[in-house]
Amino acid sequence: MSRSLACAVASLLACSAVFAQSGSAPPSGSAGPASAMPHDSHAGLTISVDPYADSHRAKEKFGKSANPVPVGILPVDVFFKNDTPHPIKIDLETVQLEVHFGSGRHQDLDWMSIGEVANLIRHPGGGPSAPSARRFPVGIPLPGKDKKLDGIIAQLRPFTLDSDVIPPLGAVHGFLFFNVNHDLAAATTSSLYVPDVALLPEKTPLMFFEVPLTRKSP
Repeated sequence: MSRSLACAVASLLACSAVFAQSGSAPPSGSAGPASAMPHDSHAGLTISVDPYADSHRAKEKFGKSANPVPVGILPVDVFFKNDTPHPIKIDLETVQLEVHFGSGRHQDLDWMSIGEVANLIRHPGGGPSAPSARRFPVGIPLPGKDKKLDGIIAQLRPFTLDSDVIPPLGAVHGFLFFNVNHDLAAATTSSLYVPDVALLPEKTPLMFFEVPLTRKSP
C-alpha cells in the first residue's frame, strides 16, 4: 500500500471513530442544530435547551395520550456536547429549572420522574401516587394494575434523559420534565441551572451552567 493511500485510510478511520462517539443528534422536530438553541458554553462543554411549551408540538413528539403539556408540565429537551478528550459527568439530581418573575423573585423547580409525569397525565385531577422509582437512573416502575399508566410510562421512556456521562468528543440529549402548574409562559422567563459538572477521571469540577430557555435577540 502506498504511503498516500495509507494516510487516507488512517484519516477515514479517525473520522469514523469521532463520529461513533458523537452520541445522539438533535431529534427531528427540534428547534434545529444545538448551536442555534439557547445555550451556555465553557470549558469544552456546551449545554443547549429546547423547551416544548406548545401543546401541538409536544403532541407530535410524545403522542396524544402521553402529552404532558395539557396537565401543566413543561418538557425541556437538553443537549450536552463535549468537545474535550475526557468524559464529563453531570449530577442530574441537582439540575433545576429557575423560574424568574417580574417582581425579581424566583422559584427553583426539581424535574420529575417519568412515573410522576405519567401519573399526572393519567390522573390530572389527582389520584393514586406515582410509581415509586428514583429519578435517576431512569427508573423502570414495576408493572401495576393500571395498564394505561404503564403505557404512558413506556411512551415517555425513550425520550427521557437517561445518561449522566457525556463521552469524549461526544453528545447526548433527552427530556427533563418540570411541573410549572400550567404556566407555560414560564418558559420565557426561566433558565436551566446545572450546578454540578466534573471532568473525569479526576472529578475536576467545572463552573456551573445557566441556560435561558429562550434565545435572546441580538
